[in-house]
Amino acid sequence: MRITVFDYGAGNLHSLTKSLGGEGRDVTLVSNPQLALDTDVLILPGVGAFAPAVAAMAAARDIMRSALQAGLPCLGVCLGMQLLFESSDEGDGEGLAIFGGRVERLRAQHVPQIGWNDIEDVNDLLFARSSLRTAYYANSFVCRPTDPTVVTAWSTHDGDRFPAAVRAGNVVGVQFHPEKSSTPGVRFIEEFLQTC
Repeated sequence: MRITVFDYGAGNLHSLTKSLGGEGRDVTLVSNPQLALDTDVLILPGVGAFAPAVAAMAAARDIMRSALQAGLPCLGVCLGMQLLFESSDEGDGEGLAIFGGRVERLRAQHVPQIGWNDIEDVNDLLFARSSLRTAYYANSFVCRPTDPTVVTAWSTHDGDRFPAAVRAGNVVGVQFHPEKSSTPGVRFIEEFLQTC
């Protein structure tokens, strides 16, 4: 299985790439958005800010959107989930628009949210199979989908309820960091890869 992590030039991707590895898997970091699509599974990592990330993919945004809509499996983590939406209050630029809606700042007194939080109202077998019930977050922004039926799990921070996960076919976005969410988080990634 070829797994490509699209590197938009921010942060340490070591823990994520390590969690994706395993027998029969070839994990590579690719900074060219068109070359990133020559893969079996695309990973949009969770580091950085919206505007520079969408700028890095702008030249291939339409091709990437078409590939995901055609069934290319994709896991978007934190910022990676936010890139799957249309736009963001964090900065200018157009996301992939796999999901309708906008990314907004957390409506909370304590921002950013850093640490563990419960996963609630789960509606995806990836959570059941991995036993993931709490996850590690590091975020100031959250997704506000226009269609709440795409939400497969929720979390609440300081009274603000927001999507912990969304799904459209083979495209899964998670606001938390599964690679930093202990054994159940790594199992969540494993279950996602197994479904691919």
